[in-house]
Amino acid sequence: MAEVDYRGQWTLLTGASSGIGAAFAHRLAARGSNLILVARRRDRLEALASAIRQEHDVRIEPLVADLSVPDGGRAVAAEVMDRGLPVTSLINNAGAITYGPLHEADLDRLTREIALGVSAVVELTHAFLPTLRDARRGVLVNVASMAAYGADPYLAVYAAAKAFVLSLTESVWYESRGTGLRVLAVSPGPTRTEFIDAVSNAEHLYKGLPLATPDQVARETLTALDRRNAPPSLPIGRANRAFVRLNTVISRRAFTNFVGRKTRPRR
Repeated sequence: MAEVDYRGQWTLLTGASSGIGAAFAHRLAARGSNLILVARRRDRLEALASAIRQEHDVRIEPLVADLSVPDGGRAVAAEVMDRGLPVTSLINNAGAITYGPLHEADLDRLTREIALGVSAVVELTHAFLPTLRDARRGVLVNVASMAAYGADPYLAVYAAAKAFVLSLTESVWYESRGTGLRVLAVSPGPTRTEFIDAVSNAEHLYKGLPLATPDQVARETLTALDRRNAPPSLPIGRANRAFVRLNTVISRRAFTNFVGRKTRPRR
């Protein structure tokens, strides 16, 4: 093991107001990291910041922002730089999901989903990667999904966005070797968060599946980053790692048919 020393670091964390983001915030604060917490909901951000300050002696900078608008990531990067905050670690966690056949979805909603899940990730990673590499002691985590490992009918844009994040992060992992920066794409499966509630008419997607907790996702991610030779990507949980192996031994047609039967809307 070669544990990351977060003491005195500044970690920029998006999608921080609840779920996996809030779990990351608590665990990083417990390890001594100062936090820049980014989310849309001011009340949630302020409540989280207050709770963490009561438990840990770290600095918290809430930043209310909507990353689903054009150039949302650039705007956040500019605000952070204007505040003079030296970002040494970055966790791109914010995301959105749209369920149903592609042709029936609202195009504006899909555009915002892509802006949040793809464009903002690229903008923030590009903005802060030089300083992360110069710091030589932090982490870059991009939250992908199990949907990244193959087609996911009825979640087409979400799966495509997460596949982009997975590929991007693994490439940056290679480019960052020898710099001291640890890079990881983490892929949770179904997790007990408000995210599931946002997928209307889709309860069957998760029926019978073991649900991870947000804290499990945060804990497994930070544990992987503490390894001397951390992998470029990590599916969360043994069952999900087995699912990734399945995708390597059957054809893409068979895999897509299998997933499509599971995700087809129940009318």
